[in-house]
Amino acid sequence: MLLDFDPDVVGLAAQPFWLRWHDGVRQRRHAPDFFVRLADGRGVVIDVRADDRIEASDAEAFTATATACAEVGWLFRRVGVPGAVLVANVRWLARYRHPRCAGAAAVADRLVEVFAEPRPLFGGAAEVGDRIAVLPVLYHLLWRRLLAADLTSGLLGPSTMVGPAGWSV
Repeated sequence: MLLDFDPDVVGLAAQPFWLRWHDGVRQRRHAPDFFVRLADGRGVVIDVRADDRIEASDAEAFTATATACAEVGWLFRRVGVPGAVLVANVRWLARYRHPRCAGAAAVADRLVEVFAEPRPLFGGAAEVGDRIAVLPVLYHLLWRRLLAADLTSGLLGPSTMVGPAGWSV
């Protein structure tokens, strides 16, 4: 879901291949978690594992994967577990990713105009119209990153500050 939210990601596949190698004692294999294609054309192989759950055999598999990726010109990233608040907020916004949530262009344009200066989420939405009609469009704009909010420090709510694309707290 976080990869889907990343505007640089244009394609992804889960457990895209098996990597096989001999460690000097026995045959080993590892299926990385994701292969990602970035907008600039680069490929990235990603393994997700919490830092405190990496055993020696895991570290060896990640090293072998990084080596294989370098040989074919791909990047390799081993990432930890994302923060719970970020995951909850992105999960919420993902509900509004579908184009049907874009609403009328006039509403979206007005939201971008209102949030050109950062302001609380509900207050800005109320300036545009009925919150029940406006909020899905606002969440869609946040999903598409046409508006911005801090998604890591607290759950999205009425007082969450929202600003223009690229804005950060």
